[in-house]
Amino acid sequence: MSEYNWDYLDELESESIHIFREVAGQFEKPALLFSGGKDSITLVHLALKAFRPGKLPFPLVHIDTGHNFPEALAFRDQLVEQIGEQLIVRQVEDTIKAKHLTEQTGKFATRNQLQTYTLLDTIEEFGFDACIGGARRDEEKARAKERIFSIRDEFGQWDPKRQRPELWNTYNGKINKGENVRVFPISNWTELDIWNYIHREKIALPSIYFSHSREVLEYKGQYVAVSDFIRIDASDTILEKRVRYRTVGDMTCTAAVESDAATIEDIIHEIITTKTSERGQTRIDDRFSEAAMEDRKKNGYF
Repeated sequence: MSEYNWDYLDELESESIHIFREVAGQFEKPALLFSGGKDSITLVHLALKAFRPGKLPFPLVHIDTGHNFPEALAFRDQLVEQIGEQLIVRQVEDTIKAKHLTEQTGKFATRNQLQTYTLLDTIEEFGFDACIGGARRDEEKARAKERIFSIRDEFGQWDPKRQRPELWNTYNGKINKGENVRVFPISNWTELDIWNYIHREKIALPSIYFSHSREVLEYKGQYVAVSDFIRIDASDTILEKRVRYRTVGDMTCTAAVESDAATIEDIIHEIITTKTSERGQTRIDDRFSEAAMEDRKKNGYF
C-alpha cells in the first residue's frame, strides 16, 4: 500500500471542515449562502465531507437578484437535487416591491446593493444566527479585513473594529440576541487553491467557467454578456467572442475574460500566468470605488 502524501490542499480542507463543525457546534440555526458559483460549490463539497453520511445541519440559501446567469441557476437546481438537501430561495424582486425600493438605473443597473435588504429579511424570517459564505481574503481589500467568524450587529452591519482575535484556530461565536455571524470557511484559500482543489476532487461546475462562444458588449476593455438586463446603445460594439467567467455574479456587473481554456488544467495555467486579480478583471461594480465593497459590507452586504 502506497503512503499517502499530505499536502497544502489537505491542510486547507482540514481547516475548512473544522470550521464547518465549529459552526454546527456553536450555532442553533446556521445557513449556507449558495449562489451556484465555484466558491459556494466548493463549500457544499466541503460541507458534505464534514457531515456525511448525515444530513447537512443547515439549509442552502440563495438570494436571487433575478439577474443571474441561467447556466448557474440550472446548475444550482441540479446540484441540490443530486445531494438531496434543502434549498431556500428568496427573490430581490419581491423585496423591491414590498419595500418600494428604488432600483439603480443606467447601462449596467445592478441589484447588488438591494440584495442586502433581502438577505437581512431572510435572516430575520428564519432566525439564522450564522450565515456561511465563500468569500476569500485574496478577492479584494474589504474581504481581507474579515475574520473567519465575522460579527454583525442587530442591524446586520459590519464594523471592522469589532473583529475578534482568532488565535490558534479558536473561533468565538458568542453573540447577543439579534446579532449574526458571517462565517468564511475558505477565507485562507486563494483562487488558485480553489481551482487546484476542484481539479483534485473532480468537482463539477457550471459550463460558463469554461471557454464558450457568447455575444458580448465591449465596454472599457471588458466583455459583458448581452442580455435583457443591460442597456444596449446604438454606439455599442457587439462581438462574438470565445470567453469564460472567472467569477459568477449578476449578468449586469460580471465581465467575461477572453479565453480558450476548455479544461480545468487550462484554467489553472491561465491563472498562474495572469497578472490581474479575479475581481479586478471581472467585476464592473467594484470599479466604481475602491471602498465600494467595504461600504456595502458595513450596511449588511455579505
